[in-house]
Amino acid sequence: MDDRPDPDKLLAQVQAEESRRGKLKIFFGAVAGVGKTYSMLEEARRRRKEGINVLVGVVETHKRSETEALLEGLEVLPQRSAVYKNVEIREFDLEGSLSAHPELILVDELAHTNAPGSRHAKRWQDVDELLEAGINVYTTLNVQHCESMNDVVAQITRVIVRETVPDFFLEKADEIELVDIPPEELLKRLKDGKVYLGAQAEQAAQNFFRLGNLIALRQLALKYTARSVDTKLRAYKDSHTISTVWKVGERFLVCISSNPAATKIIRAAKQMASDLGAEWTVAYVETFASIEKSIDKEHVSEMLRFAEKMGAETVTLSGEDIAETIVSYARTKNISKIVMGKPGKPRFRELFSGSFIDKLARKCGEIDLYLISGEIAEEMPKTSQSVPMDVFSWKGIIWAFVVVGACTVVNKLLFPFLALANLIMVFLLGITWLAFCYGRRVAIFGTLLSIASFDFFFIPPFYAFAVMQHEHYITFGVMLIVGLIIGGLTGRLHRQTIAMRAREERTQVLYSMSRDLAKSSRPEELFQILLCP
Repeated sequence: MDDRPDPDKLLAQVQAEESRRGKLKIFFGAVAGVGKTYSMLEEARRRRKEGINVLVGVVETHKRSETEALLEGLEVLPQRSAVYKNVEIREFDLEGSLSAHPELILVDELAHTNAPGSRHAKRWQDVDELLEAGINVYTTLNVQHCESMNDVVAQITRVIVRETVPDFFLEKADEIELVDIPPEELLKRLKDGKVYLGAQAEQAAQNFFRLGNLIALRQLALKYTARSVDTKLRAYKDSHTISTVWKVGERFLVCISSNPAATKIIRAAKQMASDLGAEWTVAYVETFASIEKSIDKEHVSEMLRFAEKMGAETVTLSGEDIAETIVSYARTKNISKIVMGKPGKPRFRELFSGSFIDKLARKCGEIDLYLISGEIAEEMPKTSQSVPMDVFSWKGIIWAFVVVGACTVVNKLLFPFLALANLIMVFLLGITWLAFCYGRRVAIFGTLLSIASFDFFFIPPFYAFAVMQHEHYITFGVMLIVGLIIGGLTGRLHRQTIAMRAREERTQVLYSMSRDLAKSSRPEELFQILLCP
């Protein structure tokens, strides 16, 4: 035990390693020509005036005179020579930059593919090594080079971008600065020869640099930057244990049940998202009691797939307290609005089980709660399902009689030797078994049978439902309360066990499928794995 590492020392070591890693700043834009390299050089000149050792690793000026002028006075690292298909090309010198080890280095065009024979295939991998060496890096990137945006860009521009940077690397960036100009001004710059020169400029204007393309790419760049800022905001709140929702952006959570009428709520939420220009998430809370109902799983899967087609992010949450689970998730994701359907439960049922809307409203706090029509018009389709654990079943009732009868026989044998309090413990043991096997309601029925048996066989006058001493009423009451508590807790434990087992099976299936997918490359094999997981 004395040889175990000190957790505090391990934490300090991890923090020290993170502090030694260099800082990455990305000058981010929609397309070429918005001024990313220009802004990077301006920032580098300001840092140099502050006394920072700045080195220009590689900067592509594209013969723009304004950009080339900013290089004056900055130390420029000579590029290395590489030969590709009998053509000499100039590449970023990673070894030279590591040997120089400046405080800050400029590495333009993060998505660039290095020449064959280089240490790394991609320039972002060079940048990663510089960061690991403790060197701060400034770099530039267009939105079409983000791996997650590749398909969207191809759909908009009809151009497939081959050079991409994985998002897991971009998420490591300490700062993403958006460099943006209106599309009309960018087209004017292209016409004036400030983006491309000669025939290249004419070709760009006819293909990629169309007004519609530029507007769409600008929106993508704005969204990607906002998403990055939102991630940093949530990380800041988590690190400072801030649970209050900061309403700095529109984002709402749509809560659905397995009711097919939830499609109305999803459609209405889609309209709200379009009107507000907001991100939205559709959530279903899986309780312990609902896990056994396969009909719920089928309808929930349909609803979540429908929500994804409508453009929503989907999530399945787990928890016994639905209201607490929803509010906790909303606070974690900094969600400012919760949307759900009007309750379809009859009013008289709320007198017994309480109003879920009232409970959720009390827990929401600063989060806005919206109720829209949807789930009251339709009911769940009926199907032949197994009886849920918390519903009376003939098997459970029969076992209640059997267990209480067995406890009575045991107590009859022990009655001459034990006090009444010890006999009660035998009945409680039987109630615990009933609760674990058949649920809370059967346990309550078993508790009432136990009280009746205890009164009939062990309380004077014997073999009669009469009580001579009034203090025995207190015994019956305590026995009832303890039986109810034991039944409730044990039943909940059983439901949690079933839920954990179901999640474990689902995780195992997903793991097996992902492992098989990783081993396969042919389309027919992939389809076979997906159809028969």
